[in-house]
Amino acid sequence: MDFLVSLNPQLSVCIDAVYEGVDEVEAISRVAQCGVGAFEFWCWWEKNLDRIVKARDDNGLTIASCCTKFVSLVDPTKRDEYLQGLNESIDAAQRIDCKTLISQVGDFRPGVPREEQHQSLVDGLRQAAPMLEQAGITLVIEPLNELVDHVGYYLVRSDEAFEIVGKVGSENVKVVFDIYHQQISEGHVIDRLTRNVNDIAHFHAAGNPGRNELTRGELNYHEIFAAIRKTNYRGYVGLEYWPVGDPDASLKEAVAMCEKDS
Repeated sequence: MDFLVSLNPQLSVCIDAVYEGVDEVEAISRVAQCGVGAFEFWCWWEKNLDRIVKARDDNGLTIASCCTKFVSLVDPTKRDEYLQGLNESIDAAQRIDCKTLISQVGDFRPGVPREEQHQSLVDGLRQAAPMLEQAGITLVIEPLNELVDHVGYYLVRSDEAFEIVGKVGSENVKVVFDIYHQQISEGHVIDRLTRNVNDIAHFHAAGNPGRNELTRGELNYHEIFAAIRKTNYRGYVGLEYWPVGDPDASLKEAVAMCEKDS
């Protein structure tokens, strides 16, 4: 399929959010019709992967990312379970030709010093790195806000996420910078993402407040995309929002903001 525009940055659509409740094959087709060349989803183990791959190929799209299994990285007693889930996720990602796996890290463990949980994260990701390097897949850890959406989650601030991946020291372990979450958690998103762009391998985007269309709320995505465009970032920005209005129209608005030289 010939897409309407060449996008910079490249967009990906989270079909589980933007097209929540829509059959996945129809959702993938609508992504293509809106001029976006990639899509992503959350739980591969809940999907019919053969059906998704066929819809991907029928529409000439790319699968930008999916999630690894949700096992805590801050609890060392669950390390083997995490690595087993990651191994299964790597196999699934290779099957569908997906190069990026998104990992949440688990909830804060009350009564356990934060530095111990931080170190557990580093140690677990160091064990995961050779698996990822051999497979040619990048794992991105995800800071989330704890004020609105993820009360009790461990990894809230991007600066700690960047510190963790720096300690891991693998090109296959990076950060997904969710602009919506980081606006809530810490703000200054343009400064933070541009200063640390070499440690970012995926973005997520939504309007704030509400986690709706990019054109709603306080975040100026024209300026944010322009800032990303000026860096050496060549990955995807995943649109992970719940539209208030027509989802197709909202995707076309996002495409317009990402046209080269806009």
